[in-house]
Amino acid sequence: QYSPDSVAGADGEIDPTEVTFPGCSCRSSSCVAPACPCLCRGENYSSGLCLRLAEQQEQHFSRPVFECNSLCQCGDGCQNRLVQRGLQLRLQVFRTERKGWGVRALEPVPRGRFVCEYAGEVLGSAEAHRRIQAQTAQDTNYIIAVREHLHDGRVMETFVDPTHIGNVGRFLNHSCEPNLFMVPVRVDSMVPKLALFAAVDISAGEELSYDYSGRFHNLPGTSREHKPLEEENRLRKPCYCGSRMCASFLPWDSSLFSTP
Repeated sequence: QYSPDSVAGADGEIDPTEVTFPGCSCRSSSCVAPACPCLCRGENYSSGLCLRLAEQQEQHFSRPVFECNSLCQCGDGCQNRLVQRGLQLRLQVFRTERKGWGVRALEPVPRGRFVCEYAGEVLGSAEAHRRIQAQTAQDTNYIIAVREHLHDGRVMETFVDPTHIGNVGRFLNHSCEPNLFMVPVRVDSMVPKLALFAAVDISAGEELSYDYSGRFHNLPGTSREHKPLEEENRLRKPCYCGSRMCASFLPWDSSLFSTP
């Protein structure tokens, strides 16, 4: 079932559509910092509707992204409403030579531009682990676990499963040198939208990909992926990204296959 936005999972534990954030009282057509409390919470978009990309060495942590929401007084044309507008680019799902289905852009995509959301069922931790453990070696795993490391040492986890309900994001392939990266973007609540942005300028016809492990645009050590034992390699799926830095196998996170 196609859904442009994430929905509550079958376990009913998390409702991504619930509105818990207060709205701003800005009366202008487009909010500006520092007057708008939404913009003061974290990273902002540029006037070209692109995410401002700081160089990694400039900051030890990424700043969060909060968009204006359904309770805000600003209009629909506010430039702090981007991911919530959904897919704006022309994308194509196509059959790749070795990786099954893939997604490519039918128009040039500038660096920092929002491409699409990775939408699906938003699950609680227990249900996500149950589904992963029920998979066989032949099953395709679409469940993604996003971990946000807070400044006080806490880790926030978000699990999204587009296996049965999802959008075009489920067809994006992994690459060890990707041209997209994922950013959790919050609109109405602390449940984030998993937004994919262009990491580089992308040409029309180029396949879109991101790093499933979360290594890309993150500090070393923030991923739970470990160097697997030799006997674990036989359980892993081969990587066909074809990049110069290819790790030969798709990312592996053993914690998802253990009891939470």
